[in-house]
Amino acid sequence: MRGSSHVLPLGVIAALMLSQVCSGIKWLALSHTPASLHINQTQHCKQLPGMVSSQAQLCRSNLELMQTIIQAAREVKKTCQKTFADMRWNCSSIDIPIDTPKYRPDLDRGTREAAFVYALSAATISHTIARACTTGDLRLCSCGPVPAEIPEPGYRWGGCGDNLHYGLIMGSKFSDAPMKMKRSSSHANKLMHLHNSEVGRQVLKESVVMKCKCHGVSGSCSIRTCWKGLQDLRDIAMDLKTKYLSATKVVHRPMGTRKQLVPKDIDIRPVRDNELVYLQSSPDFCSKNEKQGSVGTQGSNCDPFSVRYKNVSSRLDSSPACTSPQQCHS
Repeated sequence: MRGSSHVLPLGVIAALMLSQVCSGIKWLALSHTPASLHINQTQHCKQLPGMVSSQAQLCRSNLELMQTIIQAAREVKKTCQKTFADMRWNCSSIDIPIDTPKYRPDLDRGTREAAFVYALSAATISHTIARACTTGDLRLCSCGPVPAEIPEPGYRWGGCGDNLHYGLIMGSKFSDAPMKMKRSSSHANKLMHLHNSEVGRQVLKESVVMKCKCHGVSGSCSIRTCWKGLQDLRDIAMDLKTKYLSATKVVHRPMGTRKQLVPKDIDIRPVRDNELVYLQSSPDFCSKNEKQGSVGTQGSNCDPFSVRYKNVSSRLDSSPACTSPQQCHS
């Protein structure tokens, strides 16, 4: 009996991990990791929540990287909630207790909300790693490479660019791992999540801009030292929010020798590489519906038909809109 008391917690942890094989964003539970836990020993990987076996293996072989990934999980939650703070769906469902067996249906059913969260998660983890290389928080990497193109007169390459290449490699290896397991969710969901994650990384790639610092006598800026850097995460999230509002509903059907995702209403064309896709319609998030993952709106009075909310309800491919004034999330 004394020995079983030690086995039970490990069994519970294993059961939770297996139950989350289908949830590729369960690693966001890393945001609950205590600040006091410094990952510098392989046994610390066992104390981290939400990871599948291949992610745990990556943890053991890249201990220093885990602090950055934990930071990325916190950034995803914070950025998602800020980006949707004025919407009926305000991303509150992304913040669940560690011991909850799965996410609420709005993130587990293949909805457009899930599409946004997967895309944001993929972009954020690569963004955070790329920036950590620049700041020196990661000894595994350094500044990004000097751009190949010749700068204009008065400009020169210098400084320390964000290491996007390294961020994309390590970020995708970690965040895509659950979707590549044999016992993961349905093939349709896997395709959806992998596609949307790649859209997030594509938006990240497109966010690279030239940043410069002036030099010269009395602020004349006669010469500029420049490097390639990423835009702030909030700008990337807003680009993904635009894609969320225009996301395409898809179905999983045979195309040639295998099943693929194709647009439901315009299946004469393939899914575009730059569009978010979803499989299941969302609720209107106005009334409480536990089965569909809607907690309903609450907090302060608002008009559901105001311009502030019309953009959401008119684009959500879902059931009837609210018919009377409701409460909105604070």
